[in-house]
Amino acid sequence: MLTAAGVTVVDVDRPDRKTRRMKGKSDPIDAYGAATAVLSGRATGTPKSRDGVVEAVRVLRLARRSAVKARTQAMNQIRGLLVSAPAMLREQVAGLDRATLIRTLARLRPGDDLPRPLAATRAALRRLARRHQAMDAEIADLDTEIGPLVRQAAPQLLELFGVGPETAGQLLASAGDNPERMRSEAAVAHLAGVAPIPASSGRTHRHRLNRGGDRAANNALHTIVLTRMRFDERTRAYVERRTKEGLNKKDIMRCLKRFVAREVYRALTTTPTERITQTDLAPAA
Repeated sequence: MLTAAGVTVVDVDRPDRKTRRMKGKSDPIDAYGAATAVLSGRATGTPKSRDGVVEAVRVLRLARRSAVKARTQAMNQIRGLLVSAPAMLREQVAGLDRATLIRTLARLRPGDDLPRPLAATRAALRRLARRHQAMDAEIADLDTEIGPLVRQAAPQLLELFGVGPETAGQLLASAGDNPERMRSEAAVAHLAGVAPIPASSGRTHRHRLNRGGDRAANNALHTIVLTRMRFDERTRAYVERRTKEGLNKKDIMRCLKRFVAREVYRALTTTPTERITQTDLAPAA
């Protein structure tokens, strides 16, 4: 790696879209734009080191995400086939929950008369159901491998209310093996797309949702907030208070995601004895 060889590496954002439209796009043009951004001081970001346990979590989660997509695709194809399947086959599996449906279809015996649509449909459904089962087993194996790595990388992150191995793994992958490159909790908020964007006009003073940043990290924070809104008494009291103040649900969730980003930053960059205990939810803008 260049960093290991003593070369200073700077993380440069993609070229400005207006500039790209005016000057075009090619590798030499992009390289010149990156060099200009570094020399002018506009680009100062430190790239992820990708040399520790967090990188291991990232690559394993990549395989898990692929398996989840394949399982979902198999399930969608099964339901699509059942819509057009012969009535006898549809009635055989009508009303079954997903787990029972997969087990039933995996045990189908299509027979040798594949030119018949019924036999061919049974064969296709059996293969799709067994593929679904294989993806289930693969996802379970990956979860078994990812869980200990996440706990090894950031045990304090898993201590936060509503944070599980899946959301913690995504937040770790977004932060990288060197989370200290993010100089403040505001930088984490920008990274996850939860920094408030001013949207005031006239006498109306408000902020709107941020559509930028790492959307996978934003989704992880969204999942944590949903969990807290349902099961955390402190968060439910905060939601009730802010609702009385006139905020809608989207604005409240924006504030909560900003607060969770603050907690995540503390968990990733400080030791348990250094973390500041938060006694109340801050009215994040």
